[in-house]
Amino acid sequence: MTIKKITLGILLTSLVLGLAAPANAAKKDLNQEITIKSKRQSADLKNKIASYLDDVSITQGSISIIADIVQVYSKVNDKTGEKSDIYLAKGKPAIFKQQLEDGSLISLQANEIRYQPDQYTITVSGNAQVKQAGSKMSGDIITYNTLSERLEGQSNNDEHVTTILQPAQIKAQQDNSELKKKKANNSDNK
Repeated sequence: MTIKKITLGILLTSLVLGLAAPANAAKKDLNQEITIKSKRQSADLKNKIASYLDDVSITQGSISIIADIVQVYSKVNDKTGEKSDIYLAKGKPAIFKQQLEDGSLISLQANEIRYQPDQYTITVSGNAQVKQAGSKMSGDIITYNTLSERLEGQSNNDEHVTTILQPAQIKAQQDNSELKKKKANNSDNK
């Protein structure tokens, strides 16, 4: 099986998908409470695994995860005592959405989503898609880091990662982001 891998840098990611300033939004969301709704829930306390089944909805700030099944694996670092969670969501498709600081929405969807909040990483696999500002990337596996603004797409079996751009929407979003920055700078100078 041949794997073709495309890595897009910070600048290219910003130009291609218009991902403007998600870092502050990512940190702000993680300080909000988490609400999990599902038809059934269970927990393996010994192994620190929580399972949410059937019509699962998770919200935290502007983050939303919709899936058929979500399992949350919790680990505690023996040296630091810090807790970290890994969310594994499955669905047809499972969907992750987050509102970025500029007000736009990024949406990732696939058969499986692996979300690691403490690492600011979302990996979607199996019919993976990322949509933002009218543009779309699709492939077998897509990884997105909200702090570094790095996006990586992979496809298997001699397929390609495909990106569809909507230049007018990207330009409008960039202009809107610049306008907000100018307004913020003007209010800081008063």
